[in-house]
This record gives sequence, structure tokens and C-alpha cells, in this order.
Amino acid sequence: MLADKNTVVVPSLLPLTYPAPAAAPTTYVPFRAPGWLLLFGLLFAFSGCATNDGVQTLRLAHTLDPTHPVHAGLVRMGEALDSISGGKMQIKIYSSGQLGSEKQCLELLQLGSLAMTKVSAAVMENFTPAYGVLSLPYLFTDRENSFRVLDGEVGQEILSQGAEVRLRGLTFFDSGTRCFYTKDGPVRTPADLVGKKVRVMNSATAVNMVKTLGGSPTPISYGELYTALQQGVVDAAENNLPSYYTSRHYEVTPFYSYDEHTSIPDVIIIGTATWDALDDQGRTWLREAAAVGTDYQRSIWRAAELEAVATLEKEGVTFTKVDGAAFREAVKPMYVTARKHPVLGPLLDRIQAQQSE
Repeated sequence: MLADKNTVVVPSLLPLTYPAPAAAPTTYVPFRAPGWLLLFGLLFAFSGCATNDGVQTLRLAHTLDPTHPVHAGLVRMGEALDSISGGKMQIKIYSSGQLGSEKQCLELLQLGSLAMTKVSAAVMENFTPAYGVLSLPYLFTDRENSFRVLDGEVGQEILSQGAEVRLRGLTFFDSGTRCFYTKDGPVRTPADLVGKKVRVMNSATAVNMVKTLGGSPTPISYGELYTALQQGVVDAAENNLPSYYTSRHYEVTPFYSYDEHTSIPDVIIIGTATWDALDDQGRTWLREAAAVGTDYQRSIWRAAELEAVATLEKEGVTFTKVDGAAFREAVKPMYVTARKHPVLGPLLDRIQAQQSE
């Protein structure tokens, strides 16, 4: 249940409509400046999990728009948690980067000032190296195989490893495939990226991929990207269709190329400060609710992609189909490097072996 559950509507297609979350503090300083961040935590009710009249409320923040299918999945997760717990445990969602970037939300989780967040697995590799394997281009053969890996032994191992840095993974949401979009013409081959400044997530693997393809990678936070594209700070970016649509990036980058270079999932993370404070029953409720939210979010993702394309075509976006062979060939050196890595190498072997079964 959310702050005002009577007004929450979860339709099956985009655009999704929700009431705006209540205003929340936005001042933030990095985790390695403990004095300021502790003060932030105190201002934000000290804990990511509040209890009032016997009801536990978990605060969850993310950077996406409330019309995004990931937000819809989180809403469904909150509704399920309210139902499963008989109203004893709830989730309050802060969307649209109200509490900071993905990295900043993770640092708030580590401190215990925020209970949960949604981040890309690419961002998690800065905290837990194992997540980096999921950012390798063309890792999964198809969507179904990606779910088999993520829901199976390998995926669960990766989720659990985050606990070592106070960031426990709960589940993987679908995030589709990421493609390049540009200001001045489609990307048909890696040669079209040469000389272009391409926004990437704060991920070493993402940086290496764009370098390998010939572009100039430029890490910029998601909330600042529209302005960066508009002002020419970067020439291009890459993301999935629903994010391209709900962020309105198509207004300044109207060329979207279907190279589908990565299928990096989103991750629902809970801080161990919150997880450790829950009893066994509370943890069971949360796991069950996360499973419901995951199933729902994955079920609406394809519909969200189709509706995004239909709307974007009307807005004048040029979609270009790409022969991925040249891109796959160009990124082969990344696999050579990954296999030599003591963490990524064994995980890569297991993922590829599972997909060949």
C-alpha cells in the first residue's frame, strides 16, 4: 500500500497514471562525507523503515518517471506487500530522482536512511564486481534465457553478494534491450559512433563498450541527460524504449537504432540495515511481494515497448534496424578480458553454459 492507495491505478499499458509522491528532501552529499550525510539521514526521519501504529513503512526511491513500467512494477509490489501482510507492512515510493541519483540512493541505503531502491545492474558493479557480467554486450541469447539466468542460481548468487557492502538484492526487473539514439542521424555500424560523445551510465563496462565501438563515453546522471543532449554536451545516448519515451529524450535525439547491444536488468535493492531489522515473517512477506511485482512488471514490459514505438513514430522518431554482426564482432575483445577476470570469468562461463543447455 502506498501513501494514498485509493488513488493508485495500475493499467496494463503506457502511459501510466499515478498521483505525484509527497515532496521529499533532495539535498545530498556523497557517502564518503559522513558528517553531511548523517545530517541528511537525521533530516529524513533517521531510518528508511518507519513504524507507526504497528505498520512498518519502507521508503523506496528511484529515478524513473511515474509513467515508466518499472514504477508500475514497484506499485504492484507495494500493493502485494500490503495485501500479504494484512496491512502491517507498506511501501512508500519516491520517484523521479526526488532523493538523488541511483548511486546516491544506494549510499543512503548503506547508511540506513532509505530502505529500498531500484537501480540498474550496471550501477551496482561499482559496489559489487559480480554485477559487471550482466553489462557485457550481447550476453543473453533472448529474453527468456535472461530470465532463466537471473532467476536461477547465478542470478541469486549475484543478488546475495551485495550484502557484503550493505546492499542486498531482492529481485531483477526486466529492462529490455538498450540501443543507441542520436541527434544527427542513425547508428547503423560501429563506424557511426566514431567521434561521437555518448552518454553512458556510471559503469566501467559501459565505458569500455562505447570505447571499444569507437565512441567517446561520457558518464552523466540520468536526471541531467535531457539538458546535456539539448545543449550538445553529448551527441548520443543509449537506453531501452520505455526510458527513451518517458524521459522525452526523443525531443532532442530523434534517431533510434535497434542495435540491442545490452540487456542489463534493473535490480530492486534493500539496505542490510533495513533487512536485518526485519523478522523472519517480514522478510517472507517482502520476498513474496517482490516476486509478484517482478512477474507483473515483466508481463507489461513488451506492451510498454510497443506503445512507446507507436507514440514515438507519431512524434517523428526515425527507427532504424541494424545488422548486429558488426557490433558483435567489435565487442569480442571485451569477452577476452572478462574471461581473465577472477570474478567475471567463472560467472560468464556459467551463464553461457546455461544458455546452451
